[in-house]
Amino acid sequence: MRSTFNQKLAVVAVALALGVLSVSAYAQAVDINEQALFLDTRGAPVMSGTLCWHSAYGPAPLWTAGCHPDVPAPIAQYVAPAAMPATVAVASAPAQPVYEKVALDANVLFDSDQSALRAAGRDTLDRFVSDIHGLDSQSIRAIGYADRMGSEASNQILSEERVNTVSAYLVSKGVALSRVQASARGETRPRTYAAQCGDANNAKNVACMQPDRHVSVEISGMRLVK
Repeated sequence: MRSTFNQKLAVVAVALALGVLSVSAYAQAVDINEQALFLDTRGAPVMSGTLCWHSAYGPAPLWTAGCHPDVPAPIAQYVAPAAMPATVAVASAPAQPVYEKVALDANVLFDSDQSALRAAGRDTLDRFVSDIHGLDSQSIRAIGYADRMGSEASNQILSEERVNTVSAYLVSKGVALSRVQASARGETRPRTYAAQCGDANNAKNVACMQPDRHVSVEISGMRLVK
């Protein structure tokens, strides 16, 4: 009986010795921060879920996740911003001269049997002068017309007076008189026809023939355009 008991004590002693050796071997193999881990009889860390338990005598905290001390997050390093590309000034293309032709054909300039400009006629010519601003005119053509009421001779004179009135007005606005080529065609180029308005001198026909009382102006030249 005593021999059997002694044999059991010997087995326990060997087991304890092996356990001590295992603990010592494990302690030598781990990091200094892991020397305070609680180990079981197999020499493995004592776990609580995903946490390892430590003794109160080691440099590590009482527990850590994954049996290793928390590794501090790397400190972000300053990175200088990329240099902005230099702004390069692009020179705008110089203005180029362009050939233009501007035309006006107005039938609101004159009343029947009159060569003085109406108010609406002056407004129309003012807009035309604004349209040709900056145009270096090379040629200016102005043609006067009359309706069919009255004699052919009187209508020819009337159309000449009308084109002269328009030419003078343009000159007063800065158009060079030497470049104005004026002509008159009387009643020979009506815009209406006899069956449309008739020849009677009454208010109805006066209004009907208003398109025949007109002056056309055409200016061509060069103008700087960007």
